[in-house]
Amino acid sequence: MELIAALGGWPGARWLQGSATAYLIVSATHILGIGLVLGAVLPLDARLIGLVRAVPIPLLVPFLTRAAALGVVLALSTGLWLFTVRPGEYLANAAFLIKMGLLALALANIGWQHASGGYRAALAGRPPTAGVKLRALASMGLWLGLLLAGRWIGFL
Repeated sequence: MELIAALGGWPGARWLQGSATAYLIVSATHILGIGLVLGAVLPLDARLIGLVRAVPIPLLVPFLTRAAALGVVLALSTGLWLFTVRPGEYLANAAFLIKMGLLALALANIGWQHASGGYRAALAGRPPTAGVKLRALASMGLWLGLLLAGRWIGFL
């Protein structure tokens, strides 16, 4: 509990607690990060699954992967910062805990997908394997679940 109290007392948390403008900017940056993640991951996953076939996978992956990575960095860093404003309340919020679980699964799924030989083959232009498609489908569900859980936090 001392760590939780310390998080809520660090200067960055106190700044957000005392400045509506600062909180607005950090929160908006968090939303921008989420938008970048979803705006990059969903089209890439849709292409891997085969829902969209117009653009070759090797052309999409470099740009969308970098956009998603930027989104993840923004969302994680600003999300952690926002968490410090009321850490005790967030840790008692079921939606927040579900969101954190989904985030851990989504990040693990990214690692699994990128480490798979089937994914590397798809990047080389070969058709995605069933495993790649399954992980892409899981990715879509996990990231959309994160979005819903994040919105749910404010209602509990």
